[in-house]
Amino acid sequence: MTTNNLALPRGKRMAVALTFDFDAHSPWMGTLGRTSPSYLSRGDFGAEQGVPRLLDLLGRHGLPATWATPGHDLVTFPHRIEQIIEAGHEIAAHGCYHEVVPSLSADEERRLMEVTLRQHEQVVGHRPRGYRSPAWDFSETTLDLLEEFGFDWDSSLMGREFELYRPRRVTVNYEAANEFGPESPIIEIPVSWYLDDWPSVEYVAGVSALGSHREMESRWHTIFDYAYERVPGAVYVLTMHPQTIGRAHHLLVLEGLVERMVGRGDVWFATLSEIADAWQG
Repeated sequence: MTTNNLALPRGKRMAVALTFDFDAHSPWMGTLGRTSPSYLSRGDFGAEQGVPRLLDLLGRHGLPATWATPGHDLVTFPHRIEQIIEAGHEIAAHGCYHEVVPSLSADEERRLMEVTLRQHEQVVGHRPRGYRSPAWDFSETTLDLLEEFGFDWDSSLMGREFELYRPRRVTVNYEAANEFGPESPIIEIPVSWYLDDWPSVEYVAGVSALGSHREMESRWHTIFDYAYERVPGAVYVLTMHPQTIGRAHHLLVLEGLVERMVGRGDVWFATLSEIADAWQG
């Protein structure tokens, strides 16, 4: 069956990607600049309790997942990376230390990409096929680097909701029309803040309030229903963080959604690389 340019396995009507941004210490250090023992302990929870809980859930249902992991967390928690790989999951790039990409000079962004790739080779054993930008933000240089370093896909941009596409560079003109460049060879697997656990329910003092896991649950189910019923060959990408979704009440939300999707019988669960390989765009 081929719909929406996605070659689905026989009997399947849509794809679901369960993706985990295994950030651990990095978002506190890199994006937020908070290095107190209190903040780092939340990263410890993600690595030492969140990851095993998620591996158990995935293992019970025999589901694959993609784990986007900063290089810093690869080298800080290699025992968890080993377990993730042994379970048959995919490791993707997610920056060096969850750096704020648009704040970097072109030379520094390149240097950190090189560090990241060396750390993947050191811990994972090979370079990643895919990339997810820290905080889903690009600089003017990012797409150039992805092409230069031979990535197959990116999962950071939001130009579609349930369809893969090839991103284009945009020249911004404030008093005239913006100009689009040619399509990149990179395959874009789009993401959405609405399908991300962190902004919904992760508490950060002075930044965000405690969110409702029930509101997150309702949103995730509603978006899945739309994709399943109205978008042939849809790709539904959930982005989650072990230190967030691994909390007891959040984990039960994920378990309920996974069981419902599995129960449909015609949902294909795949890694982001498998989905990229199935796209015929």
